[in-house]
Amino acid sequence: MKPVPPPSEEDALRPHSFDGIREYDKRLPNWWLFTLYISIVFWVGYWSYFEWFGAGQTGGQVVSTAMARIEADRLASAPVDDASLWLMSQNPNFVTAGKVVFDSNCSACHLVSLRGKGESPAAIGPDLTDTGWVHGGRPTEVYDLISKGVLTKGMPTWAPVLGAKKMGEVTAYIMSRHKEGDPIVRETPPATP
Repeated sequence: MKPVPPPSEEDALRPHSFDGIREYDKRLPNWWLFTLYISIVFWVGYWSYFEWFGAGQTGGQVVSTAMARIEADRLASAPVDDASLWLMSQNPNFVTAGKVVFDSNCSACHLVSLRGKGESPAAIGPDLTDTGWVHGGRPTEVYDLISKGVLTKGMPTWAPVLGAKKMGEVTAYIMSRHKEGDPIVRETPPATP
């Protein structure tokens, strides 16, 4: 270990003394000052990003997003029943994924608005936003309908194309437009000529 050199005559002492300890009046090292200045600039940028511009997620939003993802992972492995499909319809991850699948596969017949014949007489598929259901309006009935299709009406069997996960997501998206406990009005299908 090198011995500490004695203070030179240039090093001035501060005029005060605490508990018999006197301090040198020296300038802070440059590396320390640069660290301080960089920290200040980082703090201003960080504060601006989250508070001023509002671009970043708050802590509560991060937790909500993580909880929704965890719930989605849990529901993805749940058995397909009415309770789990209703929970999926309230989870934004399932609804968003279901909308993507619906828009790419089902919107040609049911329209992007899910209104089908209710919005446009030229549409092939029925309205999926009302309470009148031809083939049943419980989530498992909708899931089975997507799975098996209705060939006499022109709806293909989607199970081999989509798979169980995507069919659950589409069911969740359709059921997100409804509330659990809504009345289900069974409509009789129009007679085919």
